[in-house]
Amino acid sequence: MSGHHAHGHHHGHAHGHGHGHAHAHGLGHSHAPADFGRAFAIGTALNIAFVVIEGGTGLWTNSMALLADAGHNLSDVLGLLIAWVGAELGKRPATPRFTYGLGASSILAALANALLLLIAIGAILLETIQRFADPPAVAPIPVMLVAGAGILVNLGTALLFARGRDHDINVRGAYLHMAADAAVSAAVVVAGALIWWTGLRWIDPAISLVVVVVILVGTWGLLRESLTMALQAVPDRIDLDAVEQALLAQPGVARVHDLHVWPMSTTETALTAHLVMPAGHPGDAFLLHLQQRLAHDFRIEHSTVQIELGNGAECRMHGPGSGHG
Repeated sequence: MSGHHAHGHHHGHAHGHGHGHAHAHGLGHSHAPADFGRAFAIGTALNIAFVVIEGGTGLWTNSMALLADAGHNLSDVLGLLIAWVGAELGKRPATPRFTYGLGASSILAALANALLLLIAIGAILLETIQRFADPPAVAPIPVMLVAGAGILVNLGTALLFARGRDHDINVRGAYLHMAADAAVSAAVVVAGALIWWTGLRWIDPAISLVVVVVILVGTWGLLRESLTMALQAVPDRIDLDAVEQALLAQPGVARVHDLHVWPMSTTETALTAHLVMPAGHPGDAFLLHLQQRLAHDFRIEHSTVQIELGNGAECRMHGPGSGHG
């Protein structure tokens, strides 16, 4: 195999340009969750307190809509904790065993969050269907007051995460959950008003069904996205063909093969590629420039490029993706 390894990672250290290369280029995308510790802490504390109040009121007033909303909020608190733990683990430095660090735990966190929500949906759905047969009387005024407080708590928490939602699936998950919770609490207020006005008992379980649909829609997207990340699919924001064209456009590059792009965490992306350069190895300056270009144009912070001279002795990996390019 003729060619040299130039690992974007170790190579980067030699130029004083560390782990999250993106920072050196003014991108700052790679560790979005780092400053969300406070947001997670405030959001979690607020929501735990509210879940206790809402759940208690739901039991006292016999309202399935309030209990469903409390269940929804509880699953979000657990989701916040999972996302928080994932973000904290992602900040830990690499070790000889976990050479990329623990960033991938944020992907597992998102996946666990989605699965947890599906379980919550199942439990609420079961109880709601049973309630339809014989809906109990509900005290509408306390239901409306508590759900009204829920709108404020959820909107306040959503605002804490609004800033980072474009950079990290876990922060976006927290933001979407809280925004959806505010909408759900508003629906419960409406339910309380309708029960008060009409006296119809079936309105309460009907609203809890609406809650279930809201959670299901949000969870499905989260589950799909976290599952594709866990399976190391190319992140949605990256066009693989554009990356390949950018590599081919470099001076001296005749061919590109074994191109792989995958998420290392919910915020960081890695790339490996073999470049066939018949004129010979272009030197470290070329590799550094290429690494900076990938970080700037595609937010790929960890790139490893292998240079081959293309004299027929290329190292071809016979595996998935070896045909790319």
